[in-house]
Amino acid sequence: MKSKKLVLWSLYDFANSIVFINFLVYFSQWLVIDGGLSDWWFNATFAISSILLFLSAPTLAAITDRKGHRKFFLNISTVALAMCYSIAALLAHAGSGIILIAIFFLLGQYFYQLSFVFYNPMIDEIADINHRARVSGIGQFANAIGQVVGLAIMLPLASSRLAPLLPSVAIFILLALPMMIFFPKNTSKNSKLELSDVSKEGRGSIKKFVAFFSLSLSAPLLLAFFFYNDALVTVTNNYSIYMQRVFDISDSKKSIILMVILLMNAIGAIISGWLGDRLGIFRTLKFTLIGWIIALPIIAIAPNVGIFIAITALMGILIGSMWATSRAYMSTLLTSGEMGYGFSFYTLLERFATFAGPLTWGGIIALLGTESSSYRIAMASMSAFVVIGLLLILLWKRKPVYQTPANGNSTPLDPEVL
Repeated sequence: MKSKKLVLWSLYDFANSIVFINFLVYFSQWLVIDGGLSDWWFNATFAISSILLFLSAPTLAAITDRKGHRKFFLNISTVALAMCYSIAALLAHAGSGIILIAIFFLLGQYFYQLSFVFYNPMIDEIADINHRARVSGIGQFANAIGQVVGLAIMLPLASSRLAPLLPSVAIFILLALPMMIFFPKNTSKNSKLELSDVSKEGRGSIKKFVAFFSLSLSAPLLLAFFFYNDALVTVTNNYSIYMQRVFDISDSKKSIILMVILLMNAIGAIISGWLGDRLGIFRTLKFTLIGWIIALPIIAIAPNVGIFIAITALMGILIGSMWATSRAYMSTLLTSGEMGYGFSFYTLLERFATFAGPLTWGGIIALLGTESSSYRIAMASMSAFVVIGLLLILLWKRKPVYQTPANGNSTPLDPEVL
């Protein structure tokens, strides 16, 4: 492992978690509860941002595989993310129209998602194939701790759902700067970027897409990931609203509960990274998904706040484990020459999971109303997506092929061994 790169890489995930969690906890509630945006349209903002990602991410990722410049595109995404979130917060403070505010929130979500298209593939610049689970676990640990710190430092401002927003953006930019400045550039000999690169990649996009999903060993995981991550992202995006509607928990208590869950998330990431490198990433991922299938219905029927908090705290371990093992497993199935392109679909499906799941959740609420029972049904329904994902990775087998990881050594990769 390359320690300096790992520190910078993890610090960036720590930084973006601060702005992510505060906008998710506070701004999501402001949009729906204070601003009057419907649950359906709130969830639709995530779906629309995912569509924008689908139209742009694979082409940009293919360019970075061919010419490098991952850090350049990461920096652009970072600056745009900060600008859009800041404008959304300022417009909310000014009492502007809710639609305009939602549009900038949507664009902020898009650039947040886009940043991971360039961030995740950098894992192959940090560790060899035998240490990917541990590195991914450390990154996820930084992500979870960043969310805890983000919530903790904004607690004094928690009496207002808008007050924590702009400070969290400022802290994000400050902590993201080391990665933006000091992480080494990955450029090839023919590294000059030209506008024609976009059109060239775009013209061959369909052929490249078909070839990738026809041949890549990662295709079954990607499709499975779309379904099981759908449950996690949807539950995460609606978690604060769920606590409000079902248990009427105050904002300050919500922050404390989320911090407990996130601490467990960090623990789960480290444990699963260690287990993945020793017992096998694929095996660790399977057990994590089984845990999710059991946990979601139990959360939905929790009769009181105490039991709800206890179960969701334990669920935090599964959250960290799922993200850490999925990213590590994906990195082992890709050749170094398709790392960016493959991870563009990983990131796309990670966030495009904000398409089917949120629309299902929002549809249930729209059909059944905003009673607590409706939210419980929506929560339990997410387990169906996890079941589908687990079945896909268990039943859809692809014959192992020789891959070339970042260290240049061709190694046969078998999903049952990793």
